[in-house]
Amino acid sequence: MHESKKNLAFIDGSRLITEALVRAGADTFVGYPITPANLLYLYASKRFPTMLAAPDEITTLQWMSGFAVAGHVPVTATSYPGYALMVESIGMAAMMELPMVIVLVQRLGPATGTATCGAQGDLNVVYGTMSGGYSIPTFSISNYHDCWELSAKAVHTAIELRTPVVLLTSKEMVMTLQSFDWSNLPEIQPKKVKHYKGEGTYLPYKADETLVPDFLPVSQNKHQVRITASTHDTKGILQNVLPEAIENTKRLEQKLRRNIDEYTTYELDEQQGSETLIITYDISSQASREAVVHLREKGKKVSLLVAKTLLPIPQIYVDIANRYTRVVVVEENLTGQLRHLLFGAAGRKGVSGVNGIAKMISPTEIVEEVMRYE
Repeated sequence: MHESKKNLAFIDGSRLITEALVRAGADTFVGYPITPANLLYLYASKRFPTMLAAPDEITTLQWMSGFAVAGHVPVTATSYPGYALMVESIGMAAMMELPMVIVLVQRLGPATGTATCGAQGDLNVVYGTMSGGYSIPTFSISNYHDCWELSAKAVHTAIELRTPVVLLTSKEMVMTLQSFDWSNLPEIQPKKVKHYKGEGTYLPYKADETLVPDFLPVSQNKHQVRITASTHDTKGILQNVLPEAIENTKRLEQKLRRNIDEYTTYELDEQQGSETLIITYDISSQASREAVVHLREKGKKVSLLVAKTLLPIPQIYVDIANRYTRVVVVEENLTGQLRHLLFGAAGRKGVSGVNGIAKMISPTEIVEEVMRYE
């Protein structure tokens, strides 16, 4: 084999995601097969130390919670119809502060839509998963390197913050075979759930300055462990709306905001003198990168922001956008979900979108939108 080709693999994103999740510390996969997430289900059955086939998506999340309470780091993969059934249990796991990763592979909706057509239509679904407006850390994969690095980041973030994490991707990323040079992929260091080591009484929801409480599995016999999804105090005892319990509930969001710099990741390609910024994420990132090349070849100065941490929205994205008079947000959905999260219903002067459904957005469409005011 030629030296330059020996590290090439004809591979799909599902295989990279699965391998990275396991290497990062995830040890259990629970799933109910659904297109277009079924390759992840297949590979997980061969690679995860423990794999369980659940009878439905509600059971999937309940079983994952049971594994997490026992000290494991579970993963599942699904699409919108399955995610919709998981919503109540994801909220339960977030309230219990259980680390887990949900890989959400987007397909055309609404409802069951078209299982074999890609889309970027689920960002608002994830944004609204938790009642009360609480956040779930959410990462979005923009290329095959992200399949590797962001999957590991998702596991590590779930463990460090004791929380469910969503890894948002799309049908084309996980099912399309591509030639890929894996020689530049970094080593992934496994992370384990840190256990409480103290000798005193264990308080399952008492946090330090990081706002993340120490963890103990229910499978040990030294300390009593209380886990509940209802409003509770630091001991894990239901306390209705007493001040300590409400402060504990507010801490769920505060721990994500205080530590957001630790899990914010994005790609910023700024061109000096540019007044136009393209913002994108997920599968549309590839067309956006190509559009930037075409625009610069035409002499048009343009910058690019690829958002990889989507939720909670990092303030740095707004700060970067405010440096530009024109912002074009590229995403494969009808209404511009990221655009609305960034700029609200009122929008902002100079902000527009390139949107579409049932087809991938082309670099030409992005170039035309950027050049529309020239």
